[in-house]
Amino acid sequence: MAEPITTIRSQCPYCGVGCGLDFRPPAKKGEAVRRDADGTPMWTARGDRLHPSSLGQVCIKGATVGETLSRGRLDQPLGRNSLDDDFQPISWDEALERISSQIKTSLKSKGPDAIAMYGSGQFHTEDYYLAQKLLKGALGTNNFDANSRLCMSSAVAGYTRSLGSDGPPCSYEDLDHCTVAFLIGTNTAECHPVLFQRLLKRKKRHPGSVTIVVVDPRQTDTANAADIHLAVAPGSDLALLHGIAHLVMRENGQDPAFIDECTDNYDAFFDVVARWTPRRVALFCGIPEKRLREVAQLFHRREKVLSLWSMGVNQRREGTAVVGGIINLHLLTGQIGKEGAGPFSLTGQPNAMGGREAGGLSHLLPGYRQVTNPEHRAEVEHSWGFSEGKIDSKPGLTAWQQVEAMERGELDLWWVAATNPLVSMPDLERVKTAMKRCPLVVVSEAYTDSETSHYAHLLLPAAQWSEKAGTMTNSERRVTYCPAFRNPHRESRPDWAVFAEIGRRLGFEEQFTYECAAEVYAEFTALTKKRLCDVSGLSHDVLTKEGPQQWPFPQDSSPSQESKRLYTNHKFLTTNGRARFCSDQPLGLAEPPCDTYPLVLTIGRYLGQWHTMTRTGQVERLKTMHPEPLLEINPKDADQFAVKHGELAAVSSRRGQLTARVKVTDKIRRSTVFLPMHWGFTQAQACEVNALMHEQACPISKQPELKASAVIVAPAVSVIKPIEQEAGRLEALRKLINPVFR
Repeated sequence: MAEPITTIRSQCPYCGVGCGLDFRPPAKKGEAVRRDADGTPMWTARGDRLHPSSLGQVCIKGATVGETLSRGRLDQPLGRNSLDDDFQPISWDEALERISSQIKTSLKSKGPDAIAMYGSGQFHTEDYYLAQKLLKGALGTNNFDANSRLCMSSAVAGYTRSLGSDGPPCSYEDLDHCTVAFLIGTNTAECHPVLFQRLLKRKKRHPGSVTIVVVDPRQTDTANAADIHLAVAPGSDLALLHGIAHLVMRENGQDPAFIDECTDNYDAFFDVVARWTPRRVALFCGIPEKRLREVAQLFHRREKVLSLWSMGVNQRREGTAVVGGIINLHLLTGQIGKEGAGPFSLTGQPNAMGGREAGGLSHLLPGYRQVTNPEHRAEVEHSWGFSEGKIDSKPGLTAWQQVEAMERGELDLWWVAATNPLVSMPDLERVKTAMKRCPLVVVSEAYTDSETSHYAHLLLPAAQWSEKAGTMTNSERRVTYCPAFRNPHRESRPDWAVFAEIGRRLGFEEQFTYECAAEVYAEFTALTKKRLCDVSGLSHDVLTKEGPQQWPFPQDSSPSQESKRLYTNHKFLTTNGRARFCSDQPLGLAEPPCDTYPLVLTIGRYLGQWHTMTRTGQVERLKTMHPEPLLEINPKDADQFAVKHGELAAVSSRRGQLTARVKVTDKIRRSTVFLPMHWGFTQAQACEVNALMHEQACPISKQPELKASAVIVAPAVSVIKPIEQEAGRLEALRKLINPVFR
């Protein structure tokens, strides 16, 4: 007789920390059945003490994820011909036939670039990989992009430009060894809480062992724990980094031997940095010069500096340049490839790293290859069994370019999978208008009533993590196997299986003959052989038996040979093996404040919510933590604009207007206001903050500047009528979509 299941090991499906979780089934002999708020038997989660990334720690989102697995789910495929029609239940065969027929028609009439897909770091690597094979291989279009474009693409571009390849060089273990933790553009306490707690526990147990520096216009929970908090003006990060470098060089804190032997472009970098004197930087950033000097002292080569960053750096018009500025400091002082030191991006989503490895951006191919490189294309074409020249040589449409293509009527099919762009994209009204022009919008989604589903023609119920087997890679390059320990919800299917079925219906039977996710993963890992992200030694079986592993993990590797850090030999992935200093001049914000819009709106996240609330919105405990979005404003600004604590204020930009309850606080610098990004138009406390944000992006990474928009605030009395009109529009939309949702 088989032993009853006690626990299942997996990875948390929320942020890029990638915490290990142990799941207990709903019932155990002698115990009452655990149930969610709807009475459905519920798996419960706790931290996995054997997972090397999180060591048994878990945040409140991970601890409550069992409550989200069954509630509010999409049961079956739904379809309609027009956005004015009601959704009707349809079969999977009907849904897949409609997609494949549209693809065939578009290929004949407009060509492959009339088709685009927008994916997600919620995918497993297997889902990501087959999406690339379907679009970039079978269809011949590179029009696959993912919300990594809105999240991590500046880090990708920055690593590539400076070090020759994507790939964070550090490990979470470096938090235990650094003497300086330099946190810039990251509210780690709320967005990556398990990592932050690890740092705080070390600081508490060993006072004086680490100095925490936080760069943020807000005094967040992260800044509250800092030894030094630099409340810089929004958009001044690169100038700050240049000012630190200026002082390091002036005081001989650099590493001349490393610079001479391992880097290029130092002279150009020196010329730029020489102009950013301490006084100029202090004025530009709005900080005391004394504080700048204190931080610069910490960057001298005698220290072990670990630099951590996230969206506050990446989501900028000069995001790639700021990433380059961070890496510059590590090249200047030789602090890379060493224990406790290096530049370390903190990924936003649980498998955004795996997506990058699988080629999940419009300029990438699997194994950190580039679509513009003919050798890379040939390698992938050969592996996939396609003829030479099948993969297009030009990069596909990025996320925002896909929206622009819909505006121009150039897309016949936009397939959105495992993401909710009608909360996360900038300039949301423009996105909604563009989607209305697309003949076929397909949304693959696990939950009902996402904002994007209101603008779809086809809704496909997706089997989510826990219902399908697959892998995910976290911020420290650690791959975890996530087993299917629950049956798929109703008629839901894994995304990889749907992509494979479309491939077969289009006539590519030989390329899509997979029986299980393990076969998909085996094909992917073979393509990474001898690449930086080599996982050719991994498989579902190895990960099940040996547990999570860091890459590179080539064939014939063993867990005892774990690769904690990259570039330990100081040989980089550039053509000559030398890292490259970047020499960008600071530009400031793409949309600076003016007389009409005198404030800078910056946006971020709350600890208890995650992204667009499709999952966390199912948990009452999390909703109670943050019952509504709050507009944080400095007391002097509140007086100037006549808004009061606890009352509603209107916030307006060049693109739109919303209302939010005011929180007057001295923990945000003057002329800057803050709102969280979670609440879309389907939420009871709707606050479409990204409707206010502009689409201007970094010219290198194409990542929009979602961290800063020029706005004005005012008491909300004058905008009640427009709000009532919007509420009426939403109710009309819900009447169309809700009758067939359970």
